[in-house]
Amino acid sequence: MDTDLGQPISYGRTSEIYAWKEGQILKLFYDWFGLDNIESEARITRAVSNSGFPVPDVGEILRVNNRHGLVYQRVYGESMWRIIRHKPWYAVRYARRCAELQAELHGSTIHVDLPRQRQKLIDRISQNESIPVHIRSRALEELETMPDEDRLCHGDFWPGNILMTSQGEIIIDWLHASLGNPLADVSRTSILCLGGAETRQFRRPFLSLGTTKISQFLNPFIKLFLHTAHIAYLRHYFEVRPGGVDEYHRWLPIMVTERLSDNIPELEKWLMEQLEKRNRQ
Repeated sequence: MDTDLGQPISYGRTSEIYAWKEGQILKLFYDWFGLDNIESEARITRAVSNSGFPVPDVGEILRVNNRHGLVYQRVYGESMWRIIRHKPWYAVRYARRCAELQAELHGSTIHVDLPRQRQKLIDRISQNESIPVHIRSRALEELETMPDEDRLCHGDFWPGNILMTSQGEIIIDWLHASLGNPLADVSRTSILCLGGAETRQFRRPFLSLGTTKISQFLNPFIKLFLHTAHIAYLRHYFEVRPGGVDEYHRWLPIMVTERLSDNIPELEKWLMEQLEKRNRQ
């Protein structure tokens, strides 16, 4: 159908979000994002919702303005990341809350039909031919040595996917959810946060608030502030779920390789540097 959607409520890497019918939003995906991925997101979100976790209800898949869209329950609230951008003094508090929420997910063994984390990692790493063969091979070999579990893992857990509402936090964007090892999920959150901080991906909203000279002056302080928030997140997670720090570090290079599969140009150099640094150790 063709319809005037007005201006998007928000934007994501794979989609634009529009107001839809009463109490609903339409997540309208970009042309390059395949229908099979959208169907997978709908199926996974329904499974997680049916298990009682705080996620928006998911509706039907529609074809709108020659693009595929997925209808969701509208949840009123701002993302944790948006609040941090406007009130950076909340960053450490929210980093600790992120750790608590993620630990709650990881404490749950749910009996639903979700993809296996290990197979998702194998597929994403092995099928991306833009990653050099020797890097893919090493990551896959290391993956074989890592322990498997059956815990609920979000796969894209960071403050941008946590909505702060009057009813409490709502976790969104479950496309990459799986059953697997919590420490792999934690390491991916680390890569998301550290990569964003190191490449200006997360720093850009802060730097855009001032002149070029002010931005240049603030840049190292913002980087330090984001790293401090990450340290607070990681430390609190292992306070809530003790043990596994060494295993977490073993997961990091695997998840760096997996992150390369997202094909984000501004991140690729930093990700490759992490792998090269490790090879020199």
